[in-house]
Amino acid sequence: MIVGIPKETFPGERRVAIIPSVVPALTKAGLDVLIEPTAGDDAGYPDAAFTEKGARLATDRRQVFADADIVLQVRTLGANPEAGAADLELLRQGQAVIGLSEPLTALDQAKRLAERGVTAFSLELIPRITRAQSMDVLSSMATVTGYKAVLLAAGTAPRMFPMLMTAAGTLKPARVLILGAGVAGLQAIATARRLGATVEAYDVRPAVKEQVESLGAKFVELDLETEDSEDKGGYAKAQDEAFYRRQQEAMGKVIAGADVVVTTALVPGKKAPRLITETMVDGMASGSVIVDLAAEQGGNCELAKAGRPTVHKGVTLIGPTNLAASVPHHASQMYAKNITTFLLHLVDDGKLALDMEDQITSDTLVSRDGAIVNARLRDLPGASDSERTGS
Repeated sequence: MIVGIPKETFPGERRVAIIPSVVPALTKAGLDVLIEPTAGDDAGYPDAAFTEKGARLATDRRQVFADADIVLQVRTLGANPEAGAADLELLRQGQAVIGLSEPLTALDQAKRLAERGVTAFSLELIPRITRAQSMDVLSSMATVTGYKAVLLAAGTAPRMFPMLMTAAGTLKPARVLILGAGVAGLQAIATARRLGATVEAYDVRPAVKEQVESLGAKFVELDLETEDSEDKGGYAKAQDEAFYRRQQEAMGKVIAGADVVVTTALVPGKKAPRLITETMVDGMASGSVIVDLAAEQGGNCELAKAGRPTVHKGVTLIGPTNLAASVPHHASQMYAKNITTFLLHLVDDGKLALDMEDQITSDTLVSRDGAIVNARLRDLPGASDSERTGS
């Protein structure tokens, strides 16, 4: 079977689905790797590096889709709705497509892939189980975004992060607050601590307190009922409006004392919880910085704009988009490991062998034989009656 790697077409996307070092693992499994010219250039992986490891170079993008039995991408149609639509005519029935697709918010795009007869897998749906950890793309990319978010804040703030004792006097360390202690939040804590900041962190899940403190940060505890705050996958669960209102009231003083706030709170498939109101931003000192990693999903901060830095009463608000693509070399390295491990899980003796009794396979399979087959997608608003029943 031929595995095709097209160049990413989403604006600003610099990652590539696989890197040269994983090619031998694919060829050893009986797969032939075909890559579009310059697909890895933006991430620092030239064509020659791929061919040296055994990959073949296609003449153009059209050949990749025409010859490939399996297409590996960073962003498939759902996560690349405009430019990705141009690839629809290149796809054929029975062809497999694997990558990020934002399935819980892009049902229409999933339907279009199904209509083409594509066997589509979404890596956002990898279950949070032990044997799938090496395939967990969301955690890998969150590691990159948590790291880069702190660097953005440090580059924007008018103060340095570490405490410095100099002949010109002592400089106090910056006070950094991280909201959300998932993978991105924990990496943000670690990065801010390495830069010398005094770090506090808050999460609705009390169970993460030990992880926060192990990184040298202080865990912020609010007087809120949080027993039902975590789902079976370890993600924070969405709460009702009354909870978020009480949370905002309790959080105001903590935010007012921070020089930098990085928000990372996301609930899969839902609008990001609102953690910081305009009133809370008003209470921050001039020169403070807020980096909202949930800006694309509605924002944790009421004033943050996705992709457009703004200033409100001296407070700079940054809502970065596609932040992992700004560190393309290592982001691609991690992504390639994840997607290669996932693909090899599906392959037996050089062929795609789908075991629908396997949780990893069944949870990630979105469409097959012209229909949406994923149970989570069939329950979404906009799914047809036949899709809901699986008929």
